[in-house]
Amino acid sequence: MKNKALLLVWSALVTIVLLASLTFARQGTGLIGKDFSDSNDMKWQLDEFYDVIGPSVLNPINIEEAKKKITVSDDEIERHRYRYGTLADQLSNIHDQYAQRIADAKDAGNELLQSSLIEERDMKLEDIRKNFEQDGHVEAKIRKGKEKVLENYLNEVKNKTYSLHVAYKLKNVETGETFSKGDISKPAVYKKNFNANSNYFKASSLPGRYSEWTTTYVKYYEDDYVSDEEITAMANPVQSFEGVVIVPKAAFEKGGALYAQYKDFNRGKYGMYAFWALGLLALIALLTVMKFRKEWVTGTPIADWYSDVKIDVKAAAFFMSALILVESINSKSYNLLNFFMQQRLESWVIWLGTIFFGGVLMTALLAFQLVNSVERWKREGMFAKDVKNSFTLQFLRAIREMFLKRSIGVQSFILLIGFFLAGIGFVGGFIAPFLFVVYIACVLFLGLPALYVFIRRSAYLNRIIVATEQMASGRLNEDIKIEGRSPLADHAKNLNNLREGVRVSMSEQAKSERLKTELITNVSHDLRTPLTSIITYTDLLKDETITPEERAKYVDILDKKSQRLKTLIEDLFEVSKMASGNLELHKQRVDLTQLLQQALAEHAEEIAESGLDFRTTFPEDMLIAYVDGQRWWRVLDNLIVNAIKYSLPGTRVYVTLRKVGESAEFVVKNITKYELGENVDELFERFKRADTSRHTDGSGLGLAIAQSIVDMHGGRMKIDLDGDLFKVTVSVLTK
Repeated sequence: MKNKALLLVWSALVTIVLLASLTFARQGTGLIGKDFSDSNDMKWQLDEFYDVIGPSVLNPINIEEAKKKITVSDDEIERHRYRYGTLADQLSNIHDQYAQRIADAKDAGNELLQSSLIEERDMKLEDIRKNFEQDGHVEAKIRKGKEKVLENYLNEVKNKTYSLHVAYKLKNVETGETFSKGDISKPAVYKKNFNANSNYFKASSLPGRYSEWTTTYVKYYEDDYVSDEEITAMANPVQSFEGVVIVPKAAFEKGGALYAQYKDFNRGKYGMYAFWALGLLALIALLTVMKFRKEWVTGTPIADWYSDVKIDVKAAAFFMSALILVESINSKSYNLLNFFMQQRLESWVIWLGTIFFGGVLMTALLAFQLVNSVERWKREGMFAKDVKNSFTLQFLRAIREMFLKRSIGVQSFILLIGFFLAGIGFVGGFIAPFLFVVYIACVLFLGLPALYVFIRRSAYLNRIIVATEQMASGRLNEDIKIEGRSPLADHAKNLNNLREGVRVSMSEQAKSERLKTELITNVSHDLRTPLTSIITYTDLLKDETITPEERAKYVDILDKKSQRLKTLIEDLFEVSKMASGNLELHKQRVDLTQLLQQALAEHAEEIAESGLDFRTTFPEDMLIAYVDGQRWWRVLDNLIVNAIKYSLPGTRVYVTLRKVGESAEFVVKNITKYELGENVDELFERFKRADTSRHTDGSGLGLAIAQSIVDMHGGRMKIDLDGDLFKVTVSVLTK
């Protein structure tokens, strides 16, 4: 609280210094050592006297002589003649004016009124006819009107008075005629001599400073007017006068004509002296006991809040505060002298209130803003950060982003300019009726169509927003309607694509969850089956009563189940390494024909026992490809084993290796013993078997491993199903 009080005191002292300095610069030379006779008010009254004395006293225009110089032009005659329309229009208008009144007088039986109205009507009708028949008739009426206007004007000029109490004695240099008022021998506060040495007084017939007012007065009077050229032609030549003009000292004394003004001037002058002394004391205090301390405006809750304000808002607030302070000090410096002269309590209350708000508070606010901003920007990088986060840069970025879609940016810009010009046009329509007609045309043919397009686009945007909200809530079945070819239509199309992608993604996610569950179930089953057998037969071997034949049989079963479990785990690790990308390939030149022959030869015994008829087709020459021989052999082996296990007994299996373009293509076709679904992709999934009962040997990873190896070689593996016909095609580049 103490800091706030000290800040306000400091601000008040600064305001006093500023106001005192400005008033001293503006009014010091006009007040220090000066009297009322040297004041601007006195000079203004003397100028008024010299301006009025010529046309009203020394060199007035003779009214009768001026009337003789009035002229009437042909244009004025025509303008007067057709002032109320054509002859027919004017005659008809007069008849209409009197018809009802004459009829009413007749109905009332008032013959005198009736005859008077008829006579008056006929006189006006005759006057109108003469207007169109005789130019002289019209000219006489115009001249009479001008004479009346001129007479009123010249009488007004002659009767002009002035407020200054002046005594003078002036003699016309050419005619010797003397004009005087008051006693010029009395003591004077102002005295001016006019003679050949100090220049004669030049008396004009027309007022100078009131020429605009008098011209306006002369020009308009019942549509008859005297032009500027005519008035100038009627003026007398400028006359030269010699003599003396004084303002008596008695006019400044109590009871004199200028005593009140003299007293007010002195009161204001000494009041300004006192205020300038106060300003000097305030300056001394600011330099000694009231030096500014930044603790007055820092470390407060409002200072913490101000630190988070955007820098351009700070700049705008600082500019407005400075503007209010400058305007307040500037305006108050002009009328401070008047306040000292008047000394009215209500005026002082208003003046002090405005100077407190516009001066003291704005000074305190400027100090607060300046100190807190400087303290903040002393920290490294803070100024650049504030500039980066400013509304101005955000606005500029928004303008740039508004034109990311050029058509939307251009349309929005045109609409903004259009609405701005519409406001200007609406105001201009009240100034000039013609502009209002243009404005209405622009509204009908430009504004309303643009507004129609804007409203339609806004409605379409709202529909897109509502549809997007529905998508966000999970309703993905309904497409957004695409209207036209605007950027909004493109946006709707993209949202539809996104909706379809989300729908597919959700479907895939559901499928993935289902397959994950199946995977866990299948892995558990495939691992548990051999493990259960191993546990069971291990317990049986613990029985000492079993025969050696039984023991050998149990050991053989344990060996098979262990190998089965080992193969399953190895395949699982193999797939895991492939999926994680940790499996390295060692590519070299490999003859794929020889590799396939070796794979078939290794399973020749199983093929013979299966009862299947393998039909093979090989290229006549070597088919060389750069592959990892061990891994590629695994692909061939898995596909051959898969055909042996799942082909219908007694059917043929076709194995083909051929070169197709730049690729080697390996194809296996067989008739499956199990019914397969239509979803081919599921066959590539881990632990997926054609034997859903899972009674056959195998890990269910054969096709998945083969697919991964092919993918690592940049090849392609494809499965086709046609009923029970199962076909696998593997291709890899030979170069």
